[in-house]
Amino acid sequence: MSKLLGVGTRLRHSIYGKGVIVGLNETTYDVCFIDSGIKPMGKNYDGWDVIEEIPAEASISLNHFEKSLAKVLQAHDLLPSDMDLAHRWEGGVLEIKPPNDNIKSKEIPIETFFHKIVMVRDRLRVMEQRINSSGLTDEEKVNLQQYITRIYGSLTTFNILFQNKEDHFVGGKS
Repeated sequence: MSKLLGVGTRLRHSIYGKGVIVGLNETTYDVCFIDSGIKPMGKNYDGWDVIEEIPAEASISLNHFEKSLAKVLQAHDLLPSDMDLAHRWEGGVLEIKPPNDNIKSKEIPIETFFHKIVMVRDRLRVMEQRINSSGLTDEEKVNLQQYITRIYGSLTTFNILFQNKEDHFVGGKS
């Protein structure tokens, strides 16, 4: 049987990446992974690398844990960006209207749509960081970075939604 780990233990899983144990159950740990959220993992599982161990006997306050987790996420630039929707769009809706009247149109609150655009931006930034820190050759990194730049360019249409110009998507310049 594996050694019992405590809440706050930081680890790296081969599939889910970096995570932190946020809860203990009878047979499982609740592990919060950066990219995939909270997953239950069997206490007997030993296919991960422990980065920083907190003994199971040691107690840690929720407040201390939240501060520690925020510090880790900030250090790796993994917290969602705090961007504001342009005031002129607040309370608005995005309507997707088909040309055929037999098909019902769809309305989405503009704040929901904006949040999804910001999430795409954040995930692109994480992908850039992972590419840059990977073991790829410089040529492979440059080739992948060109695709990301083109994706940013495709998203410039949505710049009208952002309150601050420094939050805009920027594609490749010719």
